[in-house]
Amino acid sequence: MRPRSGPTVEHRVLAARLRLLRERAGVSLNAAAQALDAHPATVRRIERAETGLDARQVRLLLDTYGAPAAEAEQIIAGLGAASLPGWWHQWRDAMEPWQQDVIGMESSASLVRTWHPALVPELLRTPAYAEALEHALQPMDDSVRRRRRVELLQERQRRLSYRGAALWALLPAAALHTRVGDERVMEEQREALAEAAHRPHVTVQVVPLDHPPHPLTGVPPLHLLRVSAPEIGDQAVLETPGVRVDIVDDPDAVMNHRIRIDAACAAAPRPGTPLPVG
Repeated sequence: MRPRSGPTVEHRVLAARLRLLRERAGVSLNAAAQALDAHPATVRRIERAETGLDARQVRLLLDTYGAPAAEAEQIIAGLGAASLPGWWHQWRDAMEPWQQDVIGMESSASLVRTWHPALVPELLRTPAYAEALEHALQPMDDSVRRRRRVELLQERQRRLSYRGAALWALLPAAALHTRVGDERVMEEQREALAEAAHRPHVTVQVVPLDHPPHPLTGVPPLHLLRVSAPEIGDQAVLETPGVRVDIVDDPDAVMNHRIRIDAACAAAPRPGTPLPVG
């Protein structure tokens, strides 16, 4: 069970450090739980960042693990920042629980790789395109909620650009022919995509309509997130719209997704090739 409160990367890092300290000390989950007078599941939830970091519990665990004083002090000092809600907290009314998880990672990612089999990837969508898509896919939703989701997307894009994080997007040319909104919306989106391809830190590859199948052909939207924190490995997000979203952190499974997206990018026209925006 993944956390539903959208932990920040700072929270995840401290949780991972607690797990590493326990394993290094050779303390079992049961023994750690006894120190807290709690169930082993409580310790597991702490280590997975599925619950808040309580200062009293953290101190008891650090004592139980015999953590070096310097490292223990660093962890205690970091509790305040780790307990703060993420910037996206103000949009939580318009978010799905899984989005809080993903955006929590995305907000500190140094690299985001994304593939969409049918549409322009969301981090490259214009507000008009995003709004038209919201209306088409969520017609029963409240217009205010739809507008809030578009605002959230714009803030995600702004923060990614401000941090200078790398964005590498792969999409089929068919996405540029799937009409979202009217022709004016599509023309603006095509122009925005062409402009984005020339920005620093942004790579855009478009697979031509007459291209042969590649390793991501038929694969649902896929995103790979890399955070520059040694305690946190790469994560993959695989979406099956309307059905489920899988957030994968198993290193072998993430590696398999990375190999597929690497192969698909290698098979596509190289970055810098003029985009078929006409």
